[in-house]
Amino acid sequence: MDQLNSEYDVVVIGGGLAGLTGANQLAKWGRKVLLLERQPSLGGLAAWFRRRGGHIFDVSLHGFPFGMKKFCRKYWNQNIADSIIQLPRVRIDNPQFDVTSTFELSDFSRLLVERFKAGREKVDRFFRYLKGIDFYLKGLDLISNALQTTGQLLEEYFPGRPDIHRLLMEPMTYANGSSPDEPAVTYGVVFGNFLNQGIFTFQGGTDQLLQEMQKELVKNGVHLRNNVQVEKILLQKGKVNGIEIGGQTIRCRAVLSNANLLKTITDLTGPEYFSTGYLDQVRSMRLSNSSCQVYLGIREKEEIPDVGDVIFTSTYPHYDPEALRCSRDLTSESFSFYSPKIRPGHDRYEIVASTNARWEDWADLPKEEYRSEKQKLIQKTIANLEKYIPGITEKIDYQEAATPLTFARYAGHEKGASFGTKFEGLNVSQNLPKQVEGLFHAGSVGIIMSGWLGTVTYGEIVAHKLEGFLSSPSRGNQVSINEV
Repeated sequence: MDQLNSEYDVVVIGGGLAGLTGANQLAKWGRKVLLLERQPSLGGLAAWFRRRGGHIFDVSLHGFPFGMKKFCRKYWNQNIADSIIQLPRVRIDNPQFDVTSTFELSDFSRLLVERFKAGREKVDRFFRYLKGIDFYLKGLDLISNALQTTGQLLEEYFPGRPDIHRLLMEPMTYANGSSPDEPAVTYGVVFGNFLNQGIFTFQGGTDQLLQEMQKELVKNGVHLRNNVQVEKILLQKGKVNGIEIGGQTIRCRAVLSNANLLKTITDLTGPEYFSTGYLDQVRSMRLSNSSCQVYLGIREKEEIPDVGDVIFTSTYPHYDPEALRCSRDLTSESFSFYSPKIRPGHDRYEIVASTNARWEDWADLPKEEYRSEKQKLIQKTIANLEKYIPGITEKIDYQEAATPLTFARYAGHEKGASFGTKFEGLNVSQNLPKQVEGLFHAGSVGIIMSGWLGTVTYGEIVAHKLEGFLSSPSRGNQVSINEV
């Protein structure tokens, strides 16, 4: 820390994808930027880790829309964009149907018409509606007014068809914890993005992506420090003046927090600096769900058959977002398959199973029961996997599980929330600089700004707002999302 400057234009707290993207863009505009991350490595929940036996695991299901490729080309570099490849085989298997799709618009339309016997004209109208949602022009108003829920939207276009509702909704519940009770615009933006050209991932693994991002950040002049816990955001006359780390003060004109939104407000800043009305909004903000994951390593020189890139599987008789969150019952989970084609040069196969989870199901378990339940989760997951790859049990030489407690400890997220907050959190995040001048937030909030594409997009949006503030403080807090 003694090699850092005493003052920066911007301090970025947290090295998740939103923080990294915001820092990179501000540095390219010539701003002096310091990025501080509490963990030993960058990435936030876009994380990875090594284990014995030569295994490298990516945390979470890393599938994102084609827009990520265009975004990385524009805001990062061509090398990163060129490493983004399609996952062409996505399988959805449950008691109501078993289908495999490229998840592209044409293929999904074909499934609805041919397999589910939905009328072509109705299907085309539904997807035209999704494509017509322009979040940057009207999305925030629609979110605020909650004009129509996703459940109402699906019933409007496909009345009395719970099987179609499940096909259209269940992958999104897996992907970001969304439910039919949330605004239809949030569903339209996320699902519409995926249906653009399918589902993609980063070839080479998350470690390769973060190495490339770190090189770009350093090239653009960002100062990076890991293993650093910011203790306080310092204010002077209601304006950001710096940050405090272990008694050391670093001055700055603005802070971009990529930390948990609630922690940014209550712990790093302090509730005394915010209006009563704003704090009421903060208190009413709902957290999104958390996750459990099981990491399975395949023994050296063993191979597994190509059963698809991603499998969403459920034994529940019908679509129920609450049932999907009961990880200890394990009625539903997703499998992501990592083969040498996904991580060239690495000859191992790894499988990551993921399921939505509730904090309260895990938080109060006694230590021994907690360990026992984690082991049961692993064994149930392997048993479920046997359905798709018979004999897989004998090929596994490493197994490990993560729970909501793991995510809370690693990422510092309240109750281990994997996708930040529900949709109302986006307004709280967006309005932060109106409460404290020079304080901005970007991260996983509001469902739309969740996942890989959502968070990097939000980092870019907030970088523009912050640059407007630095260039002209009198209008910086009024920069609209529409101006990006």
